[in-house]
Amino acid sequence: MQIFKKATNFDFMGKRKLAIVFSLLLMAISIGSLAVRGLNFGLDFTGGTLIEVGYEQAVDLQQVRGALDKAGFGDAVVQHFGTAKDVLVRLAPREGKESEALGDQILLALNTASDSEVKMRRQEFVGPQVGDELRDDGGLAMIIAMAFILVYVMARFEYRFALGSIAALIHDVLIVLGCFALFQWDFDLTVLAAVLAVIGYSLNDTIVVFDRIRENFRKMRKDTPLKVINISLNQTLSRTLMTSLTTMLVVLAMFFLGGELIHSFSMALIIGIVVGTYSSIYVASTAVLALKITSASLMPVQKEGVEQVDQEY
Repeated sequence: MQIFKKATNFDFMGKRKLAIVFSLLLMAISIGSLAVRGLNFGLDFTGGTLIEVGYEQAVDLQQVRGALDKAGFGDAVVQHFGTAKDVLVRLAPREGKESEALGDQILLALNTASDSEVKMRRQEFVGPQVGDELRDDGGLAMIIAMAFILVYVMARFEYRFALGSIAALIHDVLIVLGCFALFQWDFDLTVLAAVLAVIGYSLNDTIVVFDRIRENFRKMRKDTPLKVINISLNQTLSRTLMTSLTTMLVVLAMFFLGGELIHSFSMALIIGIVVGTYSSIYVASTAVLALKITSASLMPVQKEGVEQVDQEY
């Protein structure tokens, strides 16, 4: 028994001008947020001390901030970590004070202001020099990744496809970074790892679309590039949506059930999956169309002497 699937016939490229305006608006907001507000770098990049403490019962953060303010730590960032009993305290680097001494002072201040015992759960310290190196190396890693992707796509397809894929990747990375800058979410090493994962995810989706576009250009030589790309996008739509939905289910489970440690990581992936799916359809394909791709551009190179040998044979 054969199962027939109803083919979609959406006019994706017919809405490309509207998509370009939408993408430019998102990128402008992202660039503006990065320029004005900047990324809220975590301790991985800025350096400082991170202390996790546990209370015997739920505690109000205002009470914790008040106790730290009295002890001279008014600049500390305080937030719940997982439950209302667990509190995370972040301190910027302080000259002349060691991490262990800071942890003891904070624990003493919290115990003094609390009726119940406060226990130290975790204490981490990152030097400012190490943080600067991690930030620079992370930015360099993204640039190198995109450079290798450009070379790979150009070798596998054609330079128009390479430029289209890079345009989509820059679009995706900018929007993810822009969201973190706009809402001032913590940007740490886990988020950087998520951004690199988004680059890989978006590229994989784009490559699938480009494969079908190249194949259809060679089969449908008399059709216009607009029609060929539209047909190709419709043919890969079910695969694109299925991949995005199944990946999104896993990431949503991480977001809601994974705890605070991977909250920012999963948030970056959620944004990246949505934007990456959109960009593989509209940004990458629209860029290829704008670069005047044709069937002749994708035809295999005819080797000299092959035709003559075939005729003789």
